[in-house]
Amino acid sequence: MLINHDTRCALDAVVALVNTSPEDDGPDALADVATLRSFVADHAISDIGTLGERDLEAARAVRDRFAEVFAAPDSRRASELLNTMIAAAGTTPRLTDHDGYDWHVHYFAPGASLAEHLAADGGMALAFLVVAGERERLRRCEAPDCGHAFVDLSRNRSRRYCDSRTCGNRLHVAAYRARRREAAG
Repeated sequence: MLINHDTRCALDAVVALVNTSPEDDGPDALADVATLRSFVADHAISDIGTLGERDLEAARAVRDRFAEVFAAPDSRRASELLNTMIAAAGTTPRLTDHDGYDWHVHYFAPGASLAEHLAADGGMALAFLVVAGERERLRRCEAPDCGHAFVDLSRNRSRRYCDSRTCGNRLHVAAYRARRREAAG
């Protein structure tokens, strides 16, 4: 599947945002405005003004809506969620070439809040997957103790874990050790 740079960046930001959700009564990785600023910096999100508590709450709300898209049972439900989110963000597609990147499209309106920016650009990136018939690429890690979101961009859609070096490797090692114990036992 061919995905351009700005769509890939938006998908990466969506996945990272969804994965900040508290798990099993654990801490919220978007705990305060400082962690929100770090998220914005880590994902090179441009055209964002001064962030405050209102932005934090709005970003958490967008995160919850993106999580609903990942959990949607089918493309129809995913498209309903995305249409609502994108419309609420007041999308205004425009061409831009900033920060050393060639021409690409931003979907958020000039002066948009961080939440509107995330909902518009991230929502459109997810919408492109639905339109391409690739919604099944939106996945949750199959490791029993994980469940992080990821976008499976493998050629044959076979990725099962959010990170093969951690979750995947941990499960493969556990299975290997179980086979060894069984063979020895």
